[in-house]
Amino acid sequence: MKLRQFEHHEAYRFLLIFENGETWEADLQDLIGQHVAVDSLHTARIDAEWGCLEFLNGRVDIEPKTLYRYVSTAKDRRAA
Repeated sequence: MKLRQFEHHEAYRFLLIFENGETWEADLQDLIGQHVAVDSLHTARIDAEWGCLEFLNGRVDIEPKTLYRYVSTAKDRRAA
């Protein structure tokens, strides 16, 4: 399930829209906090081919299935 669109809200909070139309807002700190500093979150983009969320020019990425599973089961998330 590829990521179609995202919005960065604040700190590690992102609104994520997947290709199935599901929209989730979640804090990704537990997932990427050790790899991406808060001041580097502005580098977020979607890899057009793979549909993954990547940071730092692709040096850090989150595979779309992992991202979907994380946000759909995270404690600090909500359907938007």
